[in-house]
Amino acid sequence: MAVTVENIQNALQTVIDPNTGKDLVSTKSVKNIKINGADVSFEVVLGYPAKSQIDLIKKAVIEAVQKVPGVGNVDANVTMAIVAHAVQRGVKLLPNVKNIIAVSSGKGGVGKSTTAANLALALAAEGATVGVLDADIYGPSQPMMLGVRGRPETIVENTLEPLRAYGLQVMSIGFLIDADNPMVWRGPMATSAMEQLLQQTNWQDLDYLIVDMPPGTGDIQLTLSQKVPVTGAIVVTTPQDIALLDAKKGLKMFEKVGIPILGIVENMSIYVCPNCNHQEHIFGEGGGQKMCEQYGVDFLGSLPLNLSIREQADSGKPTVVAEPESAISDIYKTIARKVAIQVAEMSKDMTSKFPNIVVKNT
Repeated sequence: MAVTVENIQNALQTVIDPNTGKDLVSTKSVKNIKINGADVSFEVVLGYPAKSQIDLIKKAVIEAVQKVPGVGNVDANVTMAIVAHAVQRGVKLLPNVKNIIAVSSGKGGVGKSTTAANLALALAAEGATVGVLDADIYGPSQPMMLGVRGRPETIVENTLEPLRAYGLQVMSIGFLIDADNPMVWRGPMATSAMEQLLQQTNWQDLDYLIVDMPPGTGDIQLTLSQKVPVTGAIVVTTPQDIALLDAKKGLKMFEKVGIPILGIVENMSIYVCPNCNHQEHIFGEGGGQKMCEQYGVDFLGSLPLNLSIREQADSGKPTVVAEPESAISDIYKTIARKVAIQVAEMSKDMTSKFPNIVVKNT
């Protein structure tokens, strides 16, 4: 019995991507099926960073195709291809940046910057090219959290070269001022500084730019939402009612300016005593989950109140690089994968396909 492309497609349709929960054919991940006698070759292209998942998926697709009667050798090439996705209407994409993800919080002290740093590192660990922009002009913390110091160089006129940390491209106002120098700036100056850091940094072929936003819903947040091509936003909160009250305001702001909410991350959800393993919900229980149900957004995950997260961030080596095999790192990586999959399923940016139309008087 001759092997056909349809036979192979039917076999691959039974393979469910463990991360998306969908089959590889309906998501159009299967490409270039070739049949040479009894030998079969094809490609599987994932739209999200999945370095740790490639071998697992490769094994599953080969086993599925080998079950087709008449099939001999099977050659499967599983790769990743992260593309640019649609942003707010009327806002152009940044050069060399495919997707911008804003990490925000309604108030300070809920672990937003720690989440942003570990999310960026988790995406990079899965094979993506990632940058971090510290947009918290008044309280830049990414230089300390990522353990990077120095002044950005200017190689090309009017641009700044991002500093490097753990494979990330990083830019922060903290690189340009002394650590103990307060930013006593009015809103327009701070907003202008944030725009310059974003636009004048020489980002290099980023799949994702993680923007650590200042807490609240002020000038900088509004400018970012209206002028910067944001693919989606993550809201970080704690289960505490006061934190949730402010988080809801941040969520509604993104809704009003047409930025998709990728989901909510709940920090400090539970404390586990290291001596007796007693569990205590210090800041309340299930607040983030209830907020997701109320507003119809995804619950990305919850993180415990753990001493190691704070110690590692303070030492300049966040959890994902300090303890890459730990349970907490796995939570960050799961959150990052959920975010990347959500972005991959969004509408692609098609502006590069449109011709430039120039009207001339003749």
